[in-house]
Amino acid sequence: MFTDSSAPGAEVQSLWRSARSARCEAKSCQTRKISTVESAAQSHTSRDASVQTEQSKDALHDFQQEVQVDYTGLLSFLQKVEDTVIKELNKNWESRAFDGFEVNWKDQNETVLCLHTLSYPEAQDQNLQVTSVSWNATGSVVACSYGRLDGGDWSTEKSYVCTWNLDRRGLNPKHPDLVVDVPSSVMCLAFHPSQPSLIAGGLFSGELVVWDTSRTEDPVIWRTGMTDDTHTDPVYQVNWLPDAKHRNHSRLLSVSTDGKILVWREERDGRLVLAEGFAVVAQQVPRSSWLKVACGEAAVGVTSLSFSHFDPRVFVVGVEGGYSLKCCTAAVTPALHRTGSSVPLRAPAELAFSPHGGPVYSVSCSPFHRNLFLSCGTDGQVHLHSMLQTQPLVSLQLSKKYLFCVRWSPVRPLVFAAASGEGEVHLFDFERSSQKPAVSMKQAAGEHPVYCLEFNTKQTQLLAAGDATGAVKVWQLSSDFTEQRPREVTHLEQLASESTD
Repeated sequence: MFTDSSAPGAEVQSLWRSARSARCEAKSCQTRKISTVESAAQSHTSRDASVQTEQSKDALHDFQQEVQVDYTGLLSFLQKVEDTVIKELNKNWESRAFDGFEVNWKDQNETVLCLHTLSYPEAQDQNLQVTSVSWNATGSVVACSYGRLDGGDWSTEKSYVCTWNLDRRGLNPKHPDLVVDVPSSVMCLAFHPSQPSLIAGGLFSGELVVWDTSRTEDPVIWRTGMTDDTHTDPVYQVNWLPDAKHRNHSRLLSVSTDGKILVWREERDGRLVLAEGFAVVAQQVPRSSWLKVACGEAAVGVTSLSFSHFDPRVFVVGVEGGYSLKCCTAAVTPALHRTGSSVPLRAPAELAFSPHGGPVYSVSCSPFHRNLFLSCGTDGQVHLHSMLQTQPLVSLQLSKKYLFCVRWSPVRPLVFAAASGEGEVHLFDFERSSQKPAVSMKQAAGEHPVYCLEFNTKQTQLLAAGDATGAVKVWQLSSDFTEQRPREVTHLEQLASESTD
């Protein structure tokens, strides 16, 4: 019933192969040779096509005919207006309308801003105050000294000198770039006018010290030490003076309430040696109820000093008796004999000006006028004085409390700044008002006195001020206070020529 048999296999025609062949697909990785034809970008035939067209002689002649000038008429016109043009040119040449005016291409800044609030927490923890600020020769580094200007026994307290480089990218307002520990309270500072790393300080002990901020381990390079020539009272101001005999050297001038104004020269062994000295004595100051001189004491305490910008021999001092005194380094009159001094002291005072109602704390000579200077003191007033008369030209009541510092602007002849006991920095512009400050900036919360301020002579938009809280604020001034205006010097001349009855 069942037998073995084999049937033929079934065949199915492959469709994918034929479809692939229709699409010219091949198993090979390479395609068939592609036929190409070169299509040149340029034609086989070429010709020169000039950019400029050729101009025929006739066309050129026609053009010259069109631009012909009537030289006879032009000459007649120039001869007619010659006198008028020369007259106007001479008038402009002689005009003083823009004397002292400089174009400022920088962006205008119309507001006064606080750029930085600098402090040293360790000094603030000791309740130390900023007693002085100073800018270095490049205008990029600001230094402050810490000490005490209020009551209390601070003569043995350790204090500090701190510096910040404002151009440094990693500026930390509460971490100074350099901190110098000082065994006595530092009352005043002054950077060297041309060497950015040198800074001088006057101490409560009466000593003078010079630090080199580029030396981090031992920055002290000169000091007076405690000798018979050293001040016996705190040093309240120190100035760098050029040395006439040695161009590469400088001398230091110090001012103290012991009545002495001393000039020091540097020695190779790191000592500052007394070169010459002056003493403000009671015989040169008018006797009045404001002048308080202890019985048997000849010296009058000097609190501040400012040199003339026009005559290096002339300077003005402020004294505890309330007077400002015009002085001269060429004075030959000997002061009363003071025992112990290695050099004879001279009496420099030449003229006493009408006094304030209390001690004078600051004086500042004008950079733009040889006879004008400012003074301020405990009566809260700023006096504008001329060295040619005893009475003040202007008296301004800027504070109900003390005024501790006043400074002329280095770029605006009619602008000055004052630091008040009410915690404000006043910017005064005589061009805007003759009685009220143009701007008053609050330095700190409450009424913490502002003890010191300094304009930056290099970066003129900056003003630094230090206060009783131990903080230094760097203010950015608006263009109104940094750009000199037309006829501003003339206005200052008019103020100087005014006289009181």
